[in-house]
Amino acid sequence: MRRIHRLLLNEAKQANRLQPQISYTEKKMTKLSRRVFLGSAPAAAAAAGVFGTFFSSAAEAAIKWDETYNVIVIGAGGAGLSAAVSAKEAGAKKVVVLEKMMFAGGNTIRAGGGFNAAIKDDYEKAGINDSPKLHAEQTLAAGDGRGDPVLVHQLTEKAPESVQWLKDHGVKFQDHIYQIYGGLYKRARNPIGPRGGAYIKALLEVCKKEDIPILYNTRVVEIIREHQLSGRVLGVKVEQKGGKTLYLRAANAVVAAAGGFAANDRLTAISDPRMGQLGTTNHPGATGDVLTDLIDIGAGTRGLDYIQCIPGGVPGEKHAPNLFTHVDRFLFVNLDGKRFIKEDARRDVLRDAMLDQPKAIAWTIVDADGFEQQKNSKGPENEAALKAGTLYYADSIEDLAKKIGVPANNLKEAVNTYNKAVDTKKDPLGRAEGVLVNKIIKAPFYAGRVTMKRHHTMGGVIINKDAQVIDRRGNVIPGLYAAGEVTGGIHGTNRVGGNAMADIFTYGRIAGVNAAKNPA
Repeated sequence: MRRIHRLLLNEAKQANRLQPQISYTEKKMTKLSRRVFLGSAPAAAAAAGVFGTFFSSAAEAAIKWDETYNVIVIGAGGAGLSAAVSAKEAGAKKVVVLEKMMFAGGNTIRAGGGFNAAIKDDYEKAGINDSPKLHAEQTLAAGDGRGDPVLVHQLTEKAPESVQWLKDHGVKFQDHIYQIYGGLYKRARNPIGPRGGAYIKALLEVCKKEDIPILYNTRVVEIIREHQLSGRVLGVKVEQKGGKTLYLRAANAVVAAAGGFAANDRLTAISDPRMGQLGTTNHPGATGDVLTDLIDIGAGTRGLDYIQCIPGGVPGEKHAPNLFTHVDRFLFVNLDGKRFIKEDARRDVLRDAMLDQPKAIAWTIVDADGFEQQKNSKGPENEAALKAGTLYYADSIEDLAKKIGVPANNLKEAVNTYNKAVDTKKDPLGRAEGVLVNKIIKAPFYAGRVTMKRHHTMGGVIINKDAQVIDRRGNVIPGLYAAGEVTGGIHGTNRVGGNAMADIFTYGRIAGVNAAKNPA
């Protein structure tokens, strides 16, 4: 903790020297570094002493509000759209969504779409034992006990309701469940359609039907509170394209659902220098701007040094293949053609194992059936990779080895050993029996080169079970809710694959309903 705090202070000093040269976004993130990135009250007091009156409370002066809404939602990703729709359904007459990008979707639209929920009909049909309780236990264990048990148990109990809510709002799901990469158990389902985009498309249609406007190219630059560190949240100050400034009042509440900061090189490198060099799977707007604003008004934070990675394209390759979604279908091999990790391991274990390989690069291997399995969620990506020449295929393992430049004997041994493990249900690397079900035997065989990319920031502002934001002293900040990747405390040190969709839609719904009912 002390080491990270020193790094943060050093980052702040460096930012002071660079201030005249940095961009608006970097200035925003400098605020985050200057203030309490880890959210402790003593550090907040120290920061105030060092940096003086860095902020002025807009509420101390007379504000001319340009527009008043019952609920203002920041962010048009899965969490934000579900919050907006739920707020409207819960009785909020006037709801607006603010989105700094020129498009909706956030990271949700880029996600594979796998949604974890222990739904009785699904797991009984699959012939497995499951329950929301088991889902919660596995989530807490996978996060090394750093998740909030209250939040996690509520998540797993209400995740099945969230699936049904999405169905009621136009999302159609495939009729089977599977174990997603890093998911640890067979309980994920995918929508029919373009992966995470299927959720966004359906909810945008609902927003249109329910007359919920989405203001694009609208950046929140300040969350306005009665006093800097006390009182009710009153609304927001925004800047629109062209520099127009607006003050928007929230009669009931503001919901922060603006995502994480995995696209910010400097902040992700503070706790782990490796992270700053990896690149990201996130959209370019995932820089943590609103997290900064929340910390500015006193929000407490937790787990900001927990950053998760997944495989992505190597530098210099325009289109990255994705062959690793279904854990029971693929192998990882290194540049020598050898397996180096059980493919069903935790995401942080997988991350570190790949980063330890030569050049931090691995090959993902699937057969024809495995490739076909990817088509619904990753088909467009893989088709683009095929055209770009970054996804390789051959009619034999030997020929595939030649194409990707690994020793043929090693690759054959890796595949043969795995196929034998499927027969014996015993994998030398420890892969679980439940994902030793599909051999790699059907031509053509495919290979895609990957390295690790920053994917998800598990830390953020502290919330309670009602999605209310909690300040650094443990008190509720009136009129302020949050959901999705901008929050911390659910995933702990390691996010289980498939839990992000469960998180954003479950707590997005909770935040929206409670924001609508929040007394003005």
